[in-house]
Amino acid sequence: MYDLRFWTRRPAPSVPIAGRGNQKSRPVAAQPLASHDMVRLVLFDIDGTLVHTGGAGIRAFAKTFETEFNARDGVEKIQFAGRTDIALVREFLGVHRIPATPENFQRFFERYVFWLDQTVAAADGGRCRGVTEFLDGLRALPQPPTLGLLTGNIRLGAEIKLRRYGLWEPFATGAFADDHEERDQIAAAALARGRRLLGQDLEPQEIVVVGDTPYDIRCGKFIGARVLAVATGGATLEGLKKHSPDWAVEDLTCLSAEEILPPTD
Repeated sequence: MYDLRFWTRRPAPSVPIAGRGNQKSRPVAAQPLASHDMVRLVLFDIDGTLVHTGGAGIRAFAKTFETEFNARDGVEKIQFAGRTDIALVREFLGVHRIPATPENFQRFFERYVFWLDQTVAAADGGRCRGVTEFLDGLRALPQPPTLGLLTGNIRLGAEIKLRRYGLWEPFATGAFADDHEERDQIAAAALARGRRLLGQDLEPQEIVVVGDTPYDIRCGKFIGARVLAVATGGATLEGLKKHSPDWAVEDLTCLSAEEILPPTD
């Protein structure tokens, strides 16, 4: 049973900045990365960054609305890349004039995970280019960072997708659409969760966010993290560069783990 408060609009949580106490939610300016700083946490988006599911998520989304709400049209008009599951459902409910009640969100997601499991299992898909080598490189470092997720998927949806391609286990923490409807606030939740795991002294500049859309770049900047943009999703490399990530590459074969983690003294 899902907690119904996840499917209602809520105030944005604060972004706790170490040494400053809790403040009103706001973007955090990234600080220069000193030579003695180390990257302690790397947060990955899922769709188009870690894996391609061959459109399984979109098909599951459409199938759920068709079977549960008798709503068959409109999915093809929705932009999925970089969006959160909650925002997508809210938009589709609005298109069909279905009340966006907590009960309808719960009804959708309880059926959606069933269809997602079915469609992902039947999909070809696979890991995005360079992902295996990049993750192996991070874990092989003398001081490997903690690996986490920062995604617009609900948590169970994320697990279904990543288990299909053998990628769920490496991630020790994460933040999901269950945490908030807005992606920037999911990033804030990831920062807070990272601090609970690694210590309150975890600084934003010790985090790298990896993603394939402008939304990923924006939410990484929102918490003051470094951002690695990869053009393995729908966005072009030049399009990603316009949003000024710290690194922008065609795929994760184009740089090594050592290139984003500076040597430490």
